[in-house]
Amino acid sequence: MFVLVNLKAYDADPVEVASAAADVDAESDTDVAIAPQTADLAAVADTGAETWAQHTSPVESGSHTGQPLAEGLARNGAVGTLINHSERRLSLADIDGAIAAAERAGLETVVCANNPHQIAAVAALGPDAVAIEPPELIGTGTPVSQADPAIVRDAVEAAESVDPDIDVYCGAGISTAADVEAAADLGADGVLLASGVAKADDPATALQELIQ
Repeated sequence: MFVLVNLKAYDADPVEVASAAADVDAESDTDVAIAPQTADLAAVADTGAETWAQHTSPVESGSHTGQPLAEGLARNGAVGTLINHSERRLSLADIDGAIAAAERAGLETVVCANNPHQIAAVAALGPDAVAIEPPELIGTGTPVSQADPAIVRDAVEAAESVDPDIDVYCGAGISTAADVEAAADLGADGVLLASGVAKADDPATALQELIQ
């Protein structure tokens, strides 16, 4: 099971969360990764935690102010990147360009989508994984596996119909071990979460409880 903790722009200590993630990862069979703000990539990578970027722009080296270059992300310790998160939507053409940029820099890719139809569309672009994240459930504490389990099953089927080897992750509202287990039961290979860990008083305990 893959667990990717997106720190978004929360007022969390990225090094503290990353250190906890590295410890939990080492002590369990769960692959735990952290996606911090771009400015914190190097510090998070230095903890030994698997480090992901929150976004990669579909650009090559050149005059692109304010757009994170894939090679720069990799140079600062990122091993993968989210693409098309619901809070950073891209056109299909730009998703394709961002995947190409990430591949150029050797970054793994997880492309987010709202529904099974979009999952099939982005799966066809060849990312390493896709993630189903209904935007209306993000940050609510109500997991998609509970609110609409059919959408997770349908997303898994949609992705597999395009590429049987692609991983499918489940996001939106994931915050407990039961949520993770429910996602796995519905066919997901991993989960994306944010506030359940990033806003926790004790991120280490939150992570440990999450993967029990």
